[in-house]
Amino acid sequence: MTDLRELYQDIILDHARHPRNFAANAQATHQAHGHNPLCGDTVTVYLKLDDQGRVTAANFQGHGCAISLASASLMTETVLGKTGAQIDELFADFQARVTGGKDTAPPPELADDAERLAALVGVKAYPSRVKCAVLPWHALQSALSGGESGGGA
Repeated sequence: MTDLRELYQDIILDHARHPRNFAANAQATHQAHGHNPLCGDTVTVYLKLDDQGRVTAANFQGHGCAISLASASLMTETVLGKTGAQIDELFADFQARVTGGKDTAPPPELADDAERLAALVGVKAYPSRVKCAVLPWHALQSALSGGESGGGA
């Protein structure tokens, strides 16, 4: 178990130090901003959706702790090619796992994506850090539901 924890810690640190998809996207069709006033983390999520509602581009900008940045980075990689319904399922599973809630099983076609997010499950041992992990996901949900629609920043 120690090896797995170390691997997860390495993944989190890598994504925090070298976040993927960290950029504004002027072609975004949807965007939303999230802020955690307790710790100061902020994130803006930029999405580009195709005509079928699939995410063709996912980016973010912001600042915060390693957990928040890693979560946003992993999230933007994971949601590419997904529909809003698939993202809802991934988020429900992720949120349940990081909060220590009811263990859910994503559909088989999302199992690999859910496993990629498992690196952040350890935050459930630190309740004050859970908000850091879910902040980007709440901004994503807001963007998908029409939070701040329109292109660019």
